[in-house]
Amino acid sequence: MAERSTAAVGVANESGDTQPLAAQADSATADDATDRGEENDAPQQTIPEETAELPDSKPEKSAQSTEPPELHSGHKLARRYRLEECLTRIDGFSSWRAVDEKLRRAVGIHILPADHSRARPVLAAARSAALLGDPRFVQVLDAVEENDLVYVIHEWLPDATDLTAILAAGPQEAHDCYQMASQVAQAMAAAHREGLAHLRLSPDCVLRTESGQYRIRGLAVAAALHGVSSERPQREDTEAIGALLYASLAQRWPYPEDQYGLTGLPKDVGLVAPDQVRARVHRGLSEVAMRALVNDGATASRELQPCATPEELAKAIAALPKIRPPEAARPPGSPYQRTTYQQGSYRQPPARQSPPGGPPTTALAAGPPPALPGGRTGKALKWAVSSLLIAALGLGSWQLADTLMNRQNQSQDNNTSAGASPSASDSGGTSGGTGTSGRPVVISGAKDFDPEGTDGENAKSVANAYDGNASTYWETMWYSRADFGGLKSGVGLILDLGKSQHVGSVKVDFIGDTTSVELRAASGSSTMPTSLSDYSKVASGTGTTVTLKPDKTLKARYVLVWLTNLPQTSDGTYRGRISEINVTS
Repeated sequence: MAERSTAAVGVANESGDTQPLAAQADSATADDATDRGEENDAPQQTIPEETAELPDSKPEKSAQSTEPPELHSGHKLARRYRLEECLTRIDGFSSWRAVDEKLRRAVGIHILPADHSRARPVLAAARSAALLGDPRFVQVLDAVEENDLVYVIHEWLPDATDLTAILAAGPQEAHDCYQMASQVAQAMAAAHREGLAHLRLSPDCVLRTESGQYRIRGLAVAAALHGVSSERPQREDTEAIGALLYASLAQRWPYPEDQYGLTGLPKDVGLVAPDQVRARVHRGLSEVAMRALVNDGATASRELQPCATPEELAKAIAALPKIRPPEAARPPGSPYQRTTYQQGSYRQPPARQSPPGGPPTTALAAGPPPALPGGRTGKALKWAVSSLLIAALGLGSWQLADTLMNRQNQSQDNNTSAGASPSASDSGGTSGGTGTSGRPVVISGAKDFDPEGTDGENAKSVANAYDGNASTYWETMWYSRADFGGLKSGVGLILDLGKSQHVGSVKVDFIGDTTSVELRAASGSSTMPTSLSDYSKVASGTGTTVTLKPDKTLKARYVLVWLTNLPQTSDGTYRGRISEINVTS
């Protein structure tokens, strides 16, 4: 057996063994534009390779046409990676979906002969991509030369969908286009700061996970596999991001060729802005897309300042006014439900129960009140009824006031006989302290809070933070650093206590390492505030279980559990997890 050589220094993998090429580093390993089966474990047909290159990209002239080795499903590499399905086989290399039997997970593999003219560039590109350490890119797990083969192992994302499949269903909402372009531009700006380029960025290489995060595959590796190079890599990648944004807005490819399931623009009209191709396109995003597509004179017609680097494009996107996600529409034909207001929260009126075994009971519709007779008789009757109602209200108010006065006097007499001062009794026990009683306060509702973001923080799992079950939890989105990747000052949960009441302490149980948290409150507010400035800081703490106690009397209906620093998780990213929140008065 030939001696095995690796492309980088080995590091410990999840099982504790040493694995080449920084197995835990975040990086990109996307294959070509047709390698689209990476995000699904279901069997897929072999997809023909896209041969169209990005504008001005320069393929290597002396690409070697060595035939790929004869491999088949069930074949094992390094006694560990079992090949499952061949996704593409072209230009001397093949791409596979495989299983890492040691770690019991799906992976993707690019394989080419060791004597292929691109073998060394592929190994070098894989090493560089793995060392980037950015979770916004698909990870390179291993790069190996063994038995006359070179193969690159990369991460497999079964829960992700590529942009090609997303656009097949129609154009994206403005908020989704903004998120995609912003995340991709920021990721590519970070890559270029480290000297890495993509050069084959296409809808097939951009994956959206179930949490709404975008991941990029193929950084450096895809270009090396196809022998693509460029003298202006930043401009190439910027134009590619502009094409992705254009396609997301208009569901058209901004070049004459039909690609990625999208219809190209007519050859005789040139490059037309997305808001001229399709109605109701966000004008700001349309202009940003044109600023990125600088090669074809896209900026000349509107006198726009071009964006020549991903960094400039990211800043242009960030400068746009905030684009909010669309509100959830009411399903067609669904009737509005009548609600009642009870104890500070809206609730649906209870349905009438039918007797066991009997037919369902339908609530009778309340008809209009019977009309009083008209004429003089009717007027006299109305005056009489009004007088009786006023008298009844006055009598009831007088009796209620008299009862309350008697009870107060009796309470004061009892306190005086017991040696207690009336003033201390009237204060309710809050004089000279915070007024805490230690009684549990019911959390009637909660909402994820991300005032500096646009897509929320896992709204579906918010109820897990106060359901009384410590095994369930709410978690934030993942970030590249503990300070939320430098993107925002924090995120959190707004707790609705049903009504304004005393808050003595809020206990927060976290999952994972130490988390920094603040308690903020919107005192005196009867509606849920949506701005961070509406919540005043009343306590803070750090740990895995933190009890937040206001330093003075606090009475509020809405309080904010605000996370300011996140712990690192086992996958190298940063996110916060709350298993339980308990409030006491």
